[in-house]
Amino acid sequence: PILYSYFRSSCSWRVRIALALKGISYDQVPVNLIKDGGQQFSAEFKALNPMQQVPALKIDGITLSQSLAIINYLEETRPNPRLLPQDPKKRAQVRMIADHIASGIQPLQNLSVLKQMGEKKIEWAQNCITSGFQALEQTLQHTAGRYCVGDEVSMADLCLVPQVANAERFKVDMGPYPTIARINKALLELEAFKISHPSRQPDTPAELQA
Repeated sequence: PILYSYFRSSCSWRVRIALALKGISYDQVPVNLIKDGGQQFSAEFKALNPMQQVPALKIDGITLSQSLAIINYLEETRPNPRLLPQDPKKRAQVRMIADHIASGIQPLQNLSVLKQMGEKKIEWAQNCITSGFQALEQTLQHTAGRYCVGDEVSMADLCLVPQVANAERFKVDMGPYPTIARINKALLELEAFKISHPSRQPDTPAELQA
């Protein structure tokens, strides 16, 4: 497998965690979203992913984009360890939380949107994350065990950790979200989350390396 990734992309990080948890070795091709006006806009990368976004994963003779689609494919083809619970209700909760983050928070504060916001970009990002986290904190109070849904790591957790990292980067006060903060802390102790961290990628700038 070949993963086209950017060290700081939260969507790429989700996929790196899934690959690490499932023990899938892969080659990584960095796509710098800032350098050269954004390497994702090159003709070569557009041919690979017409949406001109990371991640993209070449695996099993196909190329997939969209992080949750990639994770679902890995889940269906390499089911251990499981990232979606067997119980239909818990599985629905996992997907709900993953979608809440992947559709309801992350796209509103990603690079392409922030570019449009100009001087207001930090304030905009903070507002998007804060409103999303207020709802997420409430949801997690009903679903969480050690992690987002019960005590098993799931696709929801793969979305949570990168989004908390974004919140911290934009100086969002995590005080009002004790459940989110507690789960995030527990997840960051796991090896798969450590090795996939933005501070430990081949394209991480020297000053940001762990």
